[in-house]
Amino acid sequence: MSTLQKILALFIGIGAVVGAVMMWVDPTGASWGGEPLLELLRAKMPWPDVFFRNFIPSGIVLLVVNGLTQFVAAYLLFKTHPLAHLAVLVCGIILMLWIAIECWIWGFNPVGNFYFVIGLVEAISAVISLHGNR
Repeated sequence: MSTLQKILALFIGIGAVVGAVMMWVDPTGASWGGEPLLELLRAKMPWPDVFFRNFIPSGIVLLVVNGLTQFVAAYLLFKTHPLAHLAVLVCGIILMLWIAIECWIWGFNPVGNFYFVIGLVEAISAVISLHGNR
């Protein structure tokens, strides 16, 4: 179970780094098709003139919320730290909440559904691991 959790945490963490860098390299979203997404963010999120003039703040939040947390969980798993599975559970819940917000903003899409399932697998595997450690 721990191997699966390590793979998923690293996959999500690396994906968050790639996504954040993509947002910073082209903050308008023009080169990667993000312009319509930025308009939806502006329409549905608070303080659009502050946080959603471009994708730079979104990239920072993506890196912190889904990147760093997943890397911390992976590190704890590799060190077999007692809190490792709890960290994976928290990361799975964060990822599912992130995708739920994305679905509210942009609607359902196959990529979002895929990531939601990864978050669900993280959460379920963590609960199983936590239960097995008692």
